[in-house]
Amino acid sequence: MILYGSSFSPYVRKVLAFAAEKSIDIKLKPLGLGSTDPDFLAASPFRKIPAFSDGNFTLSDSSAIVTYLDATVPEPNLMPEEPRARARTVWFDEFADTILFPAVAPIFFNRVVQRILMKQDGDEGAAQAAERDALPPVLDYLEGVIPESLYLVENRLTLADIAVASVLVNLHHVGLLDEARHPRVAAFAGQMHARPSFARSIAVERRALAR
Repeated sequence: MILYGSSFSPYVRKVLAFAAEKSIDIKLKPLGLGSTDPDFLAASPFRKIPAFSDGNFTLSDSSAIVTYLDATVPEPNLMPEEPRARARTVWFDEFADTILFPAVAPIFFNRVVQRILMKQDGDEGAAQAAERDALPPVLDYLEGVIPESLYLVENRLTLADIAVASVLVNLHHVGLLDEARHPRVAAFAGQMHARPSFARSIAVERRALAR
């Protein structure tokens, strides 16, 4: 199995962590959105990252990829069978992809991708606007729904935790996990990011940012 992309993408990181939790051997082929790698383009005709191949089977969406992985290797089960728990898991995956990361993305892109990785001036105004307006209500919501167990669904590890925690890595890279304002979010992130499935990617990313 091959995954195309960069672990700086929360969608790529989500798949890597999900595969690691299931002990699935998946190889990351690093590349960016502008890549013309023919294997990547065959797997992702619209150049969406991550792209994935398992032999002649290809996909190019993180949620589709983890659904395939969960069906291919059923245990440990990371997508609950009980209808309400399964629906909540799908919700948190969607929340992470389409609500949480869009609030984080302008901050991460301008302060990390542009400034640190690409050595260019980022749009600090856009980053400040997202930090001021878009991010707080999203983190306030998350603070209110994380249970005491620090697991979002069924008081155990599921895709819900992996998807949300993956985006929070990007927030951690910009230093905006505020334990004073969002203690439960910070505790949740700390618990998840300490897992080997996340720790490996985070260590690689931190080394790249320190260059």
